[in-house]
Amino acid sequence: MILYHGSCTEVSRPDLLHSRPNVDFGRGFYTTSMYGQAEKWCGRFRKKGQSGIISVYHLDEAAFGELDVLRFDSYNEEWLDFILNCRSGRDTSGYDIVYGGVADDKVFNTVELYLDQLIDKAQALKRLRYEKPNMQLALRTEAALTYLHFERSIAL
Repeated sequence: MILYHGSCTEVSRPDLLHSRPNVDFGRGFYTTSMYGQAEKWCGRFRKKGQSGIISVYHLDEAAFGELDVLRFDSYNEEWLDFILNCRSGRDTSGYDIVYGGVADDKVFNTVELYLDQLIDKAQALKRLRYEKPNMQLALRTEAALTYLHFERSIAL
């Protein structure tokens, strides 16, 4: 599987030291199978006058059979609960890889409305169904990173 990581620098040796806590799928190295999504991630650096670099990887798909993987095929109640746990620092799961939709700014606006109890869970999920498809794959453990192989980088 080909994966991309958008940043301001080439990341030939991904690690977990530089990952942030309290993000969508918890601490991890975030990638996507969608080139356009990686370009969008580079956009936040380019707006600051920095370079945009997409690092390209091959993920050995044996990881999906050998590691503990959580996959969300859609925005659903389980996805929403998992995102909320991770973003609030309450995730205690031991997944090596988590794969699913991105809670981007538009998506997170819906999540915030739910957290503020301005809409219920059913309304939040209904709103999320109409969001543009996107995808992220978080490699959350050192074991997961061993299946990821750097191929090249692309300067934007």
